[in-house]
Amino acid sequence: MPAARDSLLDAAYMALARLPWSAVRMVDVAAAAGVSRQTLYNEFGSKDGLARALVRREAAGFLAGIDRALAPPPADPYERLTAAAEWTASAAQANALVKALLTGCWSDRLPPPPRTLAPAAAPMPPYDPLFDPPLAPAAATAPVPPFAPPPPPASPSPRTPPPSLRAVPPQRRADGPVLSPGGLLAAVRDRAVAAVSAPGAAGAVPADVCELVFRLALSCVAAPPDEGGIAELVRGALHHRRTA
Repeated sequence: MPAARDSLLDAAYMALARLPWSAVRMVDVAAAAGVSRQTLYNEFGSKDGLARALVRREAAGFLAGIDRALAPPPADPYERLTAAAEWTASAAQANALVKALLTGCWSDRLPPPPRTLAPAAAPMPPYDPLFDPPLAPAAATAPVPPFAPPPPPASPSPRTPPPSLRAVPPQRRADGPVLSPGGLLAAVRDRAVAAVSAPGAAGAVPADVCELVFRLALSCVAAPPDEGGIAELVRGALHHRRTA
């Protein structure tokens, strides 16, 4: 029930704006969304499941905003990076969940910190186009000579959901771990590199420059500058890199 799910997440977000998460009641969220409490539990399983889905939705919304900021116009890739840096800081200031996701600092008013993806962690969740880079094409396999012993069975794809995930209802399967602050920064950097280096772009921008821009934006989340200061800070840093 996508419509009910969105309504429930909206209601949970509005409740969190008024109350600490510990005081948010499932029955009140269901009533605000205009659905039964059973529908709420069917969608999310528990209050923790609702919290995970809410956090993941806010992370996805933040990344969607990054994509909008990086999209032309303007043609100048450095201006698009500046716009994305401004979006990063403004989104964190306006949304406590986004700020927590970017900084790793979770206040008592928020839901408990979600599980985050870490390198070499146990099974990866299903492929998510919002969070994951494009899947690489499968490597070509060499022809097998006649009478050769059969090749060993291929290992399962790292993107194949494990049995425990296959048993999870589809509406809850996307409510798994979210990106850590470092992982979210890397996702933003990779999006920026792809956007400003796409065909027709004014010129490729190195990955380390893209990362620098967003690290500057994160510093502005911790210590906000005066109005307009983020753009000036980023433009100054980019100008220094371009002329160095």
